[in-house]
Amino acid sequence: MSKDDPLQPECSPSSLPREQLLEEREAIVIVDDYPELVHLVADFLREKGFPVLTAASAAGLREHLEQHPVALVLLDIGLPDGDGRELLPELKQQFPDTSIIMLTAVTDLQTALACLRLGADDYLTKPLQFTDFLQTVCRVLEKRRLTINNRRYQLQLEQAHFRIGLLHELTMKMNSAYLSMTELDEILQAILVGITAREGLGFNRAFLALFDDEGEVLEGRLAIGPGRREDAGDIWREMREKELGFQEILDSIKAHCFTGDSEVNRIVQAMRVEGWHDDHILIRAVRERRSINVKEGQSDCPVDPGLIGLLQEESFVVVPLYSPSRALGVLIADHFVTRESITEDLIRALESFASQASLAIEHCHLYMSMERKIRELEAMTRELEKNKDMLVEAERYSALGHMAAQLAHNIRNPITSIGGTARLLARKTSDPEWLKFLNMMTREATRIEKTLIDLFSFVEQTEPVRRSVSLYQLIQKSLVLCYSTMQRYHIVHELILPEPEPVLDIDPDQIGQVLVHLIRNAVEAMASGGRLTIEVQRHGDEIAIIVRDTGVGIADFNLERATAPFFTTKTYGTGMGLTLVKRIVKDHGGRLEIQSGTGENGGTEVVVSLPASPMP
Repeated sequence: MSKDDPLQPECSPSSLPREQLLEEREAIVIVDDYPELVHLVADFLREKGFPVLTAASAAGLREHLEQHPVALVLLDIGLPDGDGRELLPELKQQFPDTSIIMLTAVTDLQTALACLRLGADDYLTKPLQFTDFLQTVCRVLEKRRLTINNRRYQLQLEQAHFRIGLLHELTMKMNSAYLSMTELDEILQAILVGITAREGLGFNRAFLALFDDEGEVLEGRLAIGPGRREDAGDIWREMREKELGFQEILDSIKAHCFTGDSEVNRIVQAMRVEGWHDDHILIRAVRERRSINVKEGQSDCPVDPGLIGLLQEESFVVVPLYSPSRALGVLIADHFVTRESITEDLIRALESFASQASLAIEHCHLYMSMERKIRELEAMTRELEKNKDMLVEAERYSALGHMAAQLAHNIRNPITSIGGTARLLARKTSDPEWLKFLNMMTREATRIEKTLIDLFSFVEQTEPVRRSVSLYQLIQKSLVLCYSTMQRYHIVHELILPEPEPVLDIDPDQIGQVLVHLIRNAVEAMASGGRLTIEVQRHGDEIAIIVRDTGVGIADFNLERATAPFFTTKTYGTGMGLTLVKRIVKDHGGRLEIQSGTGENGGTEVVVSLPASPMP
């Protein structure tokens, strides 16, 4: 065997630089049972800067492969404990990234081809020519390095494509609609999936903690990842085998990992840090708006032992979530299973996902704030409308009061005189013709006097004089006042008064006036007979007095105007009765409702709702 000059031979000019052929701790293993050859080749390779291990048997090779990362095996065909050709399939299956050059003293073309078919990268015959030998070693190592780099670059391209696609989908979702809390959870879940997916950042676990609405407490929100190291890779292996798309992956991950009883969710639910705790690593990261990488429990700031105990992991990275105006929360990610180191490039990639999470959270906060302001504005608008209506009604009643005062001053005395004179003259004559006109004058004067009385009753702002009153007695008393008219009109009545009898804190005179007005209106609506029903019901804190009739009813388009002053559908009447009823009920803190009858006989139903308990 010719060694030539061992210091002169080099790899071909097209080879990669020597330092790029092997990675850190990788070595070349020489397997041959001829010691002199092994020492000679090992010395040559070491002089060229290659780390070398030696073995005299297949067993020695397996031991090296288990204990060291091996880049290249120089394998003799004839070994004491086996045939090198028979080892080839086993080696390629178990160590696909390890290159193999067969060494043999047999110059047989068929043997060489058989070795290449079984997976060998090259075939050299003894004695070795060191110039050719070195070039072969460099060429095989270069091919191996290019293959590994190509696969690595392909993975990086896939990861970049996945990240860009995920970030694009998140951006489109945020741009296409306002985010409710439900949609925010979906986006945050998608971000955690991207952080832990093999095609994404490849972290084993990810935790999300957010500040509460007041910004005072940092609380765990979501988490994803295996709870135990033994479960590592099962979920993602299933995802890859099924070749699921992103949305399918997200749905599957939700089913696997976003359940409340998973280990990571128990961890994140126990995560709670007060915002005033500035020395805590999570608060410090978000306050200083910088990522903190913890290695073996150490970083450039103190690490809370409680956090390490909660995560059951000493190496992790904390990335802040924030908007220009406030701190939002933190992302925590680790390699709980694989124990890989967290590089600066990986942290920068994680920060890009954190920025998307920050945008989504801020977007949601702005939307929720806008929703609150809209609701407040709507409530304010309703209140303004209500106050406007109340102001208009007050102005109307004020004008009515002035008008009533003028009527009282200008009409009451003359009408009283006219009516009194007509009654006096009627008693002094027996002429039928004169009596007809005098009686007509008396009736009309009486009608005008009644109108003035209704106006005075309405205008007088008399406060209710409250006392405890038995409601049923008041109803029966009011009904008796209209009993003769009911008899004349052939009206039957029905009282539905369940026990116990309510005792209300009311003004009996005013509420009696309300009942008399309602009963009288119902009776006048049934001039041809009918049924009057008075029912009392309890609804929570209210007592409802319901007056139903089977009369002509009120047209739907007149229901809203029924309580307006001077509105009436009667030939005779002032139109002030229901207006007065409404005011009295309102002064008692109650409500007045008028609706068309729901029964087969039609009619009208009036409901007076009064507080069941005394007014404060």
